Amino acid sequence: MSCVFGFDYGSRLIGVAVGNRFTGSARGLAAIAVREGEPDWSTLDTLRKEWMPDTLVVGLPLTLDGEEQPASKGARRFADKLNQRYQLPVQLTDERYSSQEAAQRFASARAAGLKKKRDAATIDAEAAAVILERWLATPDSTGP
Repeated sequence: MSCVFGFDYGSRLIGVAVGNRFTGSARGLAAIAVREGEPDWSTLDTLRKEWMPDTLVVGLPLTLDGEEQPASKGARRFADKLNQRYQLPVQLTDERYSSQEAAQRFASARAAGLKKKRDAATIDAEAAAVILERWLATPDSTGP
């Protein structure tokens, strides 16, 4: 299969993106609300049924020095829950600077007239796309 999901984990919102192994491209799908520590599983279930990804990639928040930080634990817990729920391979990957790149992409799209201010809620999904594109660009991401 070639479909992969990427996630930008956050304590209030989780960005979701879909990517293609053949093209190495990804695009944001949604920003999923997190309530009381749990993501909106029904929305994630619907997205999974629609796209049928074979691998799930979760961004791992690291410090600038590459060390884990308190948010890393939340991302790891989320990755474990994804694996338990969907029984799919889950990969963790460095997400440093993904939010900044997503914000830059959004600003460029706004400047080009492709996005409006109200579309700012999609930045979490765009950050997930950045994370996923980086993972897809790694040599070991081509397998199932």
